[in-house]
Amino acid sequence: MDGTLLDKYFDDYFWEHLVPEKYAEKHNITFGHAKSELLKKYKAHEGTLKWTDLDFWSEELNIDIPALKEQIKHLIEVHPHVIDFLELMKKKRKKIFLLTNAHYKSIELKFRKTMIGKYFDSVLSSFDAGFPKEDINFWEFAQDKLKFDKNQTLFIDDTEAILYTAKTFGIKYILFKARANSKQEPLNSNDFQQIKDFDELLLKDI
Repeated sequence: MDGTLLDKYFDDYFWEHLVPEKYAEKHNITFGHAKSELLKKYKAHEGTLKWTDLDFWSEELNIDIPALKEQIKHLIEVHPHVIDFLELMKKKRKKIFLLTNAHYKSIELKFRKTMIGKYFDSVLSSFDAGFPKEDINFWEFAQDKLKFDKNQTLFIDDTEAILYTAKTFGIKYILFKARANSKQEPLNSNDFQQIKDFDELLLKDI
């Protein structure tokens, strides 16, 4: 979801600027010191369920993370042409599943702001599976739950580590979303076919 369908600028700004700002105020330290401390904390939990667990971070940092996200929800935006792509998939009667590492509270906030929830046949969070998308167990749980055919499935994500796991599991069609944050230059993948914008898929016969 974040970075693939939605502009990751919101999340990057939140975790790399707003949270360090509030953390610095709370502990009476400089912004730079706060950011350095927080990046170490983030890194320690990267690739785990705690990485995106808003309740965990609220307790860990003694900051109401969901309430803080509400304050800047106006920054939540859908990437260009995503809605066009989702509507085309609906028109073609394709099943659309959202597989995300996002916490329930984050999903609820972003669906409320963007209204994209209506396009999905099902939404599966890593918190449902008990494993992040980087873990092969997530995919086994997802297939058992959603009954998709891995040989007929297209999976798009902005995180290569997740794409490697999806490939190992056997997902046949995989795309790397190179532009996750609209304020940053797109990344490149040496191992996966990539798109910068969903308009590149609107011209293909999917």
